[in-house]
Formats: sequence, C-alpha cells, structure tokens
Amino acid sequence: MPAHTPGTSRADLIADSALALLTERGMRGLTHRAVDERAGLPQGSTSNQARTRQALLEAAVRRQAEREAKVLVPAEMPVPGSDLDELAGALALALHRYLTGPRELLVSRYELALEATRRPELRAYYDAAGRQFRAPLVRLMRAAGSSAPERHALSLISFSEGLMFSCAAGSYHAEVPSLAEIRRSFAELLSGMLTGPGIGPGPGRR
Repeated sequence: MPAHTPGTSRADLIADSALALLTERGMRGLTHRAVDERAGLPQGSTSNQARTRQALLEAAVRRQAEREAKVLVPAEMPVPGSDLDELAGALALALHRYLTGPRELLVSRYELALEATRRPELRAYYDAAGRQFRAPLVRLMRAAGSSAPERHALSLISFSEGLMFSCAAGSYHAEVPSLAEIRRSFAELLSGMLTGPGIGPGPGRR
C-alpha cells in the first residue's frame, strides 16, 4: 500500500491500515509495527499517532464509523413522515450497498464489536460512534407513527446487523440477497410494525 493516497491524511491511512489488518489477521494481528508495515510508513509512525493500543482501537472505530457513514449515508434517509415504500426502499438501498461493498468493513466491524465487549473503555467509544445511525432511525420511526420508536428501531437494526453477519461470516457469505429481496423484507417489517392489528392510521401509512 502506498504511504499516501490522494485526499487521505496520515491519521486516516493508519486507521484504514488497522481495519485492513483486523480483516486479514484478526485482533491479534493488530500491532503498531504491523500497521506501519501495512501502511508503508516508517517504523514508529503509528505510535506517534496513537501511542497506546486503546488509542489505536479508538482510531479504528472512528474510521469504521466514517467509512460506514459513506456507505449507509444516514443523510439519504427520507424525510420524517415519508410513506413506508419510500422508507423501505431507502433502508434496502443502504444495506444492499454495504453488503455488496468492500468485505473489509463487514469483518472489521465484528472484530471491533467483540473487542468492545472485553474493554469497557472501548465499549463507550464504540457505542458513541454507533449513535449516528441509531438516532436518525428512531426519529424516522417516531414520525411514521410508531407506538414504540426505540423498540422498532432496534428491530430494524437487529435485522440489518443479522443480515450483515450472515453475509460476512455466516451461511449466506456467498449469496447476498438482492436489492429487491432486502426491500421486500424491510417492507414486511415496517408494515407489521406500523400497520399491524390494533394500530390505527398515521403519517405515511397506506
């Protein structure tokens, strides 16, 4: 890997290299020396940027969230109150784009998530980075008329993350669902949440 690519800072290069190592070698393969080698930087460069392992992991989490945001693009979500078809389509497009993009992001996300279960200090940092995706979804569900926006957002996130895991390391790693299939699944989930028995009409419902 070249030491620098256009538009990439040294901090991002180091973080990207850390994510690549997590994908290729797992958590044990993530060392400051290995990051220097993977990034094509002089020895000691990573230590100067992130002196401790915790700092290196935090840099990886930050970069993971930044790169996921470019794929999932929370800003592309429809405005609150949009109809269910539009919401299902936007969610499906974001998830399908992630599943068919660089596999590195899928694998590194689980390496970091598992490490966060062992490091309370990383857990807090990891959770804070993830709120950029959770909060907009809660707002969308509330605007759609959800009687339990937090719970329904959790269900949508759980479906998405379950599919991510299945396609990254589970039984569907070689057969990613099509965009149409994912959209249908989201439509079914949203319909059950927002137009199920005992739930009256609300914004965006048909």
